[in-house]
Amino acid sequence: MIIGLDVGGTHADVVLLGGSGLVREIKVPTDPENLFKTVLAGLETIITGIDPHQIRRIVLSTTLTTNAIAQKKLHPVGMIVSSGPGVDPEFYRTNLHYFAVAGSIDHRGREVAPISENEIQKVADGLKAEGIRNVGIVGKFSVRNPQHEIRIYRILKDHFERLFMGHQVSGNLNFSRRVATTYLNAAVYPIHRSFFDAVKKSLIQKGLNVPLYILKADGGTMNLEASMEFPGQTILSGPAASVMGAVGFAPIDTDAMVMDIGGTTTDMAIIRNRIPLLHPIGVRLGGFRTLIRSLETRSIGIGGDSSVKVSDGELIIGPEREGPAMAFGGSKPTPTDALFVLGEMSGGDREAAFRGMTAVAQELGLSVEDAARRVFDHACHGILSEARELIDRINNRPVYTVQDLQQGDKVNPKAFLILGGPAPYFARRIEALSGSRVQLVPRWQVANAVGAALARTTCEVMVFADTQFGIIRAPEENYSEKIDQDFSGRDAKDQAYRLLKMKALQMGALDEDLEMEVLEDLQFNMVRGFLTTGRNLRVKVQVKPGLIRDYERWTAQFS
Repeated sequence: MIIGLDVGGTHADVVLLGGSGLVREIKVPTDPENLFKTVLAGLETIITGIDPHQIRRIVLSTTLTTNAIAQKKLHPVGMIVSSGPGVDPEFYRTNLHYFAVAGSIDHRGREVAPISENEIQKVADGLKAEGIRNVGIVGKFSVRNPQHEIRIYRILKDHFERLFMGHQVSGNLNFSRRVATTYLNAAVYPIHRSFFDAVKKSLIQKGLNVPLYILKADGGTMNLEASMEFPGQTILSGPAASVMGAVGFAPIDTDAMVMDIGGTTTDMAIIRNRIPLLHPIGVRLGGFRTLIRSLETRSIGIGGDSSVKVSDGELIIGPEREGPAMAFGGSKPTPTDALFVLGEMSGGDREAAFRGMTAVAQELGLSVEDAARRVFDHACHGILSEARELIDRINNRPVYTVQDLQQGDKVNPKAFLILGGPAPYFARRIEALSGSRVQLVPRWQVANAVGAALARTTCEVMVFADTQFGIIRAPEENYSEKIDQDFSGRDAKDQAYRLLKMKALQMGALDEDLEMEVLEDLQFNMVRGFLTTGRNLRVKVQVKPGLIRDYERWTAQFS
């Protein structure tokens, strides 16, 4: 059996999957001030009466790190950054305890200027005096040669709890984004570690000593141990869970738009031929541009419980959620109340919903029923408008690689896949307004938790080879080796695949789920005078986001 748990803004959804499909599903209210309590309540409820030995893995998706970054509740950390000539690293300052130091490596991995051990020791003494326990270390071209980051690490390792080196956090070339990514990993690490250590301990006490996986922003999973090395990768795992919950039901050989309409937000993404689209560079969150692998998503503040108000005759829905709908005891009208007024929903206090819509109707100069229609249509139009924005953003982004150019066809979703609590009500109206085919994802109330449970482990590897200098490196994987002048692009891909498989298995992947592909395969001749002196090779490979191999037997029950 597998447990999948996804913490949303309103509820945590939990599912238990067995050999024949969905065994049990529950929802527990989210306590944003105590996500640990929310997670434990969900897990305790879902396993009631179940033999713990039947559970073979648990996959969690939470808003923990996302909330910490968005609310600026990050732990103070130190940042030591070296770049050498060029843009002043002060332009990339991330936090108070940020130090630009001497030393630089050039774009081919050659040392231009050494670091100063005395300078590093002085910075370390200052950080310790300030009570700093975790530090990020970033060099501009450390992904081509990490020797400076490693040397700084060795100077600091006995003085701090955790050190994050930029070349291990991301193998991609982008200095400013690597600085931000390293900072966020260091800053969320204490929150992430204490939360998941507590979850793991509680599970063991309940007899659940089983592998614990965390859902990442790219729609894949990693085991708990790997997440301690890369805690920043757990941001935006909520939207990722929604996408993975729809993947198994997406059409083949065409594009589909996924919409998870919850109580607080609507999360959107694109699936192509049952593979979710990844952001070409990295996610942006809390003002930071990062190199964190993420699905291409859009999240907006429109949901079933979004507050409805009128300002200067203009109807405004969201982005705030000020409690539940009035039909369920809230104090402000919402689109859910509009559905009660229209007779689409039941099971709540319809009179309370009427009171809320009456106030809106008076300000709009409409009948209560017409105001309710206006509110619900306004919410649906807002969602469709944001969906078009996402499509335009994807279609108008720059071309980054030759592969992008070769696969430069435009995104054109022919179908909408909708999930979330109020999904059935929105689906009918969105289909009428858009003219597109709209499909409800089976078990739409908990499909996000199913997606978390069935997501496979993902990762990527970047390899650089320079035949002139006779070396191949994958600094993110702590790998380097001598090569000869005949080393080819095929050799580089073979080595990249070998490292990718090793990395994926260490992160908890199963051999049968390793669907690997090349993302980049670039080669440049190095010329001096009129002679080719060597080749510069760059290969990036990944395990595709997707579902575990036997997902069809899990989802067959839902179809």
